Amino acid sequence: MHPIVRKATLKDVPLLLEFEQGVIEAERPFDPTIKTDHITYYNIPELITSPTSAVFVVEIENDIVASGYAKIKTDRQYLKHKKQGYLGFMFVSEKHRGKQLNQLIIDALLKWCKTRDVFEIKLDVYQDNIPAIKAYEKAGFKKHMINMRLDITDLDL
Repeated sequence: MHPIVRKATLKDVPLLLEFEQGVIEAERPFDPTIKTDHITYYNIPELITSPTSAVFVVEIENDIVASGYAKIKTDRQYLKHKKQGYLGFMFVSEKHRGKQLNQLIIDALLKWCKTRDVFEIKLDVYQDNIPAIKAYEKAGFKKHMINMRLDITDLDL
């Protein structure tokens, strides 16, 4: 088993669409605001073909088993950096979890950002998704800001 990290191609889209549903399924228990019917998060073909984003996959024995993307975004004008690299679509197939494949994806995405002079990297993770938080902290990420929400449907206002 020798993992190969490579940029995704449009030929990979059908499987990546399945991975996207895996991400959504994994995140639904953490987020009551996600619709219960079939949804999509990403425009995967656009992420693959855009000059401001890249999708990387890990292959093992010619099977794609992990994915992730980086997208370069213009950041807020009051910050020290002008651009940020935003990471998402982090998925490892169940059979291959615990094999450091997410780290291989992150390393490829960080290298891609760095070659584009983007040094501020961000991602979002649900606060109750402890395994993901641990994996990102192991990769060097630090908690930075908390996003809070309130559903006021049943509040007597």
